Amino acid sequence: MSTILPSGSDWGVRMILERYIEHLLKDGKLRKIDTSISKNLEIASVLYSVEPMPALFENVKESDFRVAGNLFCTKDQIADYFGIDVKDIIPTLASAIENRSQPETTDDAPCQEVVRGDVDLDVLPILLHNELDGGPYISSGVVVAADPEYGQNLDFHRAMQIEKDRMVARVVRGRDFHKFLERNGEVDVAFCIGNTPEVLIAAATSVETGVNELEIANALKPIRVTKAKSVDLMIPADCEFVLEGRVVLDERHDEGPFIDLTETVDVVRQEPVFEVKTITHRKTAIWQGLLPGRLEHKILMGMPREPTVFRSIKERGVDVLDVNITPGGTSWLHIAVQIRKMHDDDGLKALEGAFAGHRSAKHVWVYDEQEREWAMATRFQGDVNLLIKDREPGSSLDPSAEPGTKMTTKIGFDCTKVLDTKGKSFDKAGFPKLDLRKFLGE
Repeated sequence: MSTILPSGSDWGVRMILERYIEHLLKDGKLRKIDTSISKNLEIASVLYSVEPMPALFENVKESDFRVAGNLFCTKDQIADYFGIDVKDIIPTLASAIENRSQPETTDDAPCQEVVRGDVDLDVLPILLHNELDGGPYISSGVVVAADPEYGQNLDFHRAMQIEKDRMVARVVRGRDFHKFLERNGEVDVAFCIGNTPEVLIAAATSVETGVNELEIANALKPIRVTKAKSVDLMIPADCEFVLEGRVVLDERHDEGPFIDLTETVDVVRQEPVFEVKTITHRKTAIWQGLLPGRLEHKILMGMPREPTVFRSIKERGVDVLDVNITPGGTSWLHIAVQIRKMHDDDGLKALEGAFAGHRSAKHVWVYDEQEREWAMATRFQGDVNLLIKDREPGSSLDPSAEPGTKMTTKIGFDCTKVLDTKGKSFDKAGFPKLDLRKFLGE
C-alpha cells in the first residue's frame, strides 16, 4: 500500500504515526518488510528477532492494512521523538503532568476517514503473538472511558478477540477503569490503536482519578481530539484506528493465556466482554503492534511512572537526581533512585517516597553519586539501612505475590553514604588525568 499524505490538509503536516514511520524510513532507522507475512505468529517472531529496530510490514496475508512495531523500544527513541535528551525525559513528563492543557477539538479527524458500522474484526491485523496465547490480542490499545462524576480517563488495556464483533478485555482491579465499571455496570469505551508517544505516555501515567490524561498528552505535544461516532467520548483525532463500543461488567469470558510484562505467562481469568459497535480508521491506516513482555512494552509501562516517583520523593524534601524503573526488574517491580544526600534520613525518606509513588514496586534502591551496585556493596548494612514493608498489596504482575490479593513483602535498600564518615573513605579513589595523546599518540 503506497503512502501519500494529502499535501494541502491541516492534519497532513501533523505527527501522526504514519508520518513518524516515514521519518524513520527516510533516516534508515526502520526495516521495511515487503515479503508476504502472517499476522499469526510470523510478525511477532520477526519483531522479536529485529528488536529494538522498528519494522514495517507492507504485505500482511490476512489483512489489507500494514503493521508496524518496535517503534518506541528505548528511551533514546522516545527522546528523539520529542527532540530532547534522555536526561530531560523525567522533567518533561513531570512538567506535562503539572501543566496540563486542553487539546484542540476538530470535526475533521483523520481517525474517522473511514467509518465501519458493520463490524468485522477479522479485517484488522490483530496479532497472535505466541502459540500459548488465548487468541489474537490488541496489545497497544489506549482505552478512553468516562464516568458521570469523574469524567474521562485514559489507560492501557489488552483485549483478546473472541468473535467478529466481540473481545474480552483485561481489567485490572483498582484502576480507574475498573472503578468506573463497578460504579456503572457498563462503560462506553474507545480502543485507540496507532498513537504517537504523547498519547501513549499520557495513558500510562499514574495520576489522580478525575484527571483527563489527554490534557497531559497535549502538554507534551499539541494534539487534537474529536467526538467518537457511536459513543459519547472525546478521542485522539490523529490515531490510526478506533474500536468503539461498551464493556459490560457482568458479561464475562475466559481471557488469556497471555505473556505479561514480566515475560511470564499470565493465568486465564473471567474478564468483562467488550462489544464493538463501530470501527473507524484512516484511509492508509497502519496497525500498531506491540510485543508483550518485550522492550517496547516495558518502556511504555515503566518509564511514565518515573516522574510520579520523582515528584513523590521531591515532596518529602529530598534532592532527587534521577529515577529509573529498571528493565532488569521487568520495568515495573524495581526502582533505582539517585539522590544528593543532605540529611541523615534522606535515604529513608526517598525509599518511602518511591514506594508511595509507585505502589507496585517491590524492591527500591536509593544511592547517591556512585554506581548503584558499588554503593550497595560499600555503603549498605542490612541491620541499619534495610527497610522492610511486610504484607502490603503489590503488583498483580508479580508471579510470587499472593494469588488474588497481590500481597507481597516490599524491601528498600538505603545505599547512600553516611554524612559522618568517622574518618573512613566512602569514595572511589581517582587517578591523574593527562592528555594521553602525549604518550599514546592519536
